[in-house]
Amino acid sequence: MKVVHFTIPVSQEHSIMVQEDKLPHFYNHLHRHNETQLTWIIKGEGTLIAGTCMQRFQSGDIYILGANQPHLFKSDPDYFEKNSQKDIHALTVFVDLRGPFGKILDLPEMNNVKKFMDITCTGLQVPASYQQDISKKMLLVKEARNGIRLAFFIQLLQTLCRIKQYKSLSNTQTESAITESEGLRMNDIYQYTMAHYTENITLKQIADVAHLTPQAFCRYFKKHTLKTYVAFLNEVRINEACKKIVGEHFDSLAAVAYQSGFNNAVTFNRVFKKITGQPPKKFLTEYMQKVN
Repeated sequence: MKVVHFTIPVSQEHSIMVQEDKLPHFYNHLHRHNETQLTWIIKGEGTLIAGTCMQRFQSGDIYILGANQPHLFKSDPDYFEKNSQKDIHALTVFVDLRGPFGKILDLPEMNNVKKFMDITCTGLQVPASYQQDISKKMLLVKEARNGIRLAFFIQLLQTLCRIKQYKSLSNTQTESAITESEGLRMNDIYQYTMAHYTENITLKQIADVAHLTPQAFCRYFKKHTLKTYVAFLNEVRINEACKKIVGEHFDSLAAVAYQSGFNNAVTFNRVFKKITGQPPKKFLTEYMQKVN
């Protein structure tokens, strides 16, 4: 049986590590590492969990994930189907600020970059308007070697630190304090929820997955996510509902509600508006106006 680790080591062969993934799906477990990472989703769709954030990701997205920030790029279920023809392609740059590169940030010319790297601890999403420029600079880093790679990476960081419209992925910096066993437990909780969100998951069921009593589970989950489990489950369900609406894979909004795990349309409409800021009908109307 494959052993799942929460903390994953990244090769220390170079101060700047570049990894290109072409796989059937993204790595399927919540994990962390000491390195700050910049990931460009060249091809692939699914759900990103990063700290307290959970949202859809798609081709073209670029994310900065902080050092030791627990995260999971969960590919959509159809990537795991038998005989699936889908695959993913991603380019990631890793840098360990505790290593040799961290000393470069102490130079006065790098003061702006050092301040920027300090705010990446909660995770950031690069605005769509900057994706083309950042992806081109990431390719320059990938193709270069030795000192030239280092120079291109510094140029990339200088560009990143000038962007003002980042979306923060998490509202807490406490994730790095999570232990190895707690990380594995949170992975089990996330995996079970995302596999069974269409079902009526009881508090006892999910507490059993975490090997805790229901009362202890409620405290544990709130401590590590700053939200209740019901709130998280609803986010998963609305996330999947939005995917169905955008993919136009539904007969009616009522059908989307039931397929996403809600027992009735009234609750679905209320929760949908609370999470997205608008009712599902308006969400659908605005989406259709954008694509037509």
